[in-house]
Amino acid sequence: MLNKKSVEDIDVNGKRVLVRCDFNVPFDKVTGEISSDKRIVESLKTINYLIDNNAKVILCSHIGKTGQNKSLEKVAKRLSELLRKNVAFAKEIVSNETKDMVDELKCGEVLLLENTRMYEEEEKNDLEFAKKLASFADIFVNDAFGSAHRAHASTEGVTHFLPSVCGFLIKKEIDALDGGINNPKRPLLAIVGGSKVSSKIDVLNNLLDKVDTLIIGGAMTYTFVKAQGGRIGNSLCEDDKLQVAADILNKGLEKEVRILLPVDNVVAKEMTEEAETMVTNVNEVPEGYMGLDIGPKTIELFKQEIEVANTIVWNGPVGVFEVNKFATGTKEIATAMANSNAVTIIGGGDSAAAVEKFGLEDKMSHVSTGGGASLEFMEGKSLPGIEALEDK
Repeated sequence: MLNKKSVEDIDVNGKRVLVRCDFNVPFDKVTGEISSDKRIVESLKTINYLIDNNAKVILCSHIGKTGQNKSLEKVAKRLSELLRKNVAFAKEIVSNETKDMVDELKCGEVLLLENTRMYEEEEKNDLEFAKKLASFADIFVNDAFGSAHRAHASTEGVTHFLPSVCGFLIKKEIDALDGGINNPKRPLLAIVGGSKVSSKIDVLNNLLDKVDTLIIGGAMTYTFVKAQGGRIGNSLCEDDKLQVAADILNKGLEKEVRILLPVDNVVAKEMTEEAETMVTNVNEVPEGYMGLDIGPKTIELFKQEIEVANTIVWNGPVGVFEVNKFATGTKEIATAMANSNAVTIIGGGDSAAAVEKFGLEDKMSHVSTGGGASLEFMEGKSLPGIEALEDK
């Protein structure tokens, strides 16, 4: 189990605290305004704790990609509204003006620095840049789980110069993911979907060492079906991964892990709302058709497994849920999880988008805020932004 110091384990009274947040929010393409402030809201618990405990709070985050030069100015405005207090905004990170703003900061006040990715040194994890960032503070708090898998200056570099702990959001992610995968209440069921086996090889291999039952769904099903000699029509398939799929199935047998593949599916000639569909056995997809969702027998089979599990980890949808005609399977799985008595952990990315679409987010035990980070965690990889924090 990961056991990192959190913001509650240190004295922040009167201290300057640099907090790495995840303010990489989406903007409406028409109005240019923030279209979802969910990531800002997720940061409030840590920020409010620091304010209430008399810290001088300096926030930093990236937004967009390097070279896009997106600004966090509108985030500062939204954050001011949510905190009901003014959040000062520094238009640069490295400048005398910003240094003066930091020096003038009083206990309980909040300052947001401009986008760290406006500096190419950020993604290079340049230690001189990290040192300048660290010079603003006495303590570093990382609360950006979505960036914890990247060794950047503002996530890993600063930890070389400051006492470093996690915020409440990262603590929640560690407790849920680490506990759910490495110390679960059994039986542990993992549901892994998505389009490609290639992007989930490490996840599947790591989970086979930990789970009691593994459900495979989504378009990557068809690589497994073809590896077993099934007919998959025009379904998505990675022919160069057929042996990998066969090896995973064999590993399941060796580990005595039950691996369940769909038994039937919904197929169509095209991926549209207007497409004519039919249900076939998963290994008998006609030529010209492709599998786009799990079928009714599979839904019942998977729901039975959900009912008897005590911990469920889900990463990747089991159908093309973005198209309503092929969203039934993913919705049924999500609903069954929401209604179960199990600990339910959603591993970010498309799975998180699916439970949000179906209005089931609040009924899950934990929905991860970091798609890439949660995926790497499930692969058994260490996350540099978390590994660099102090142990208890």
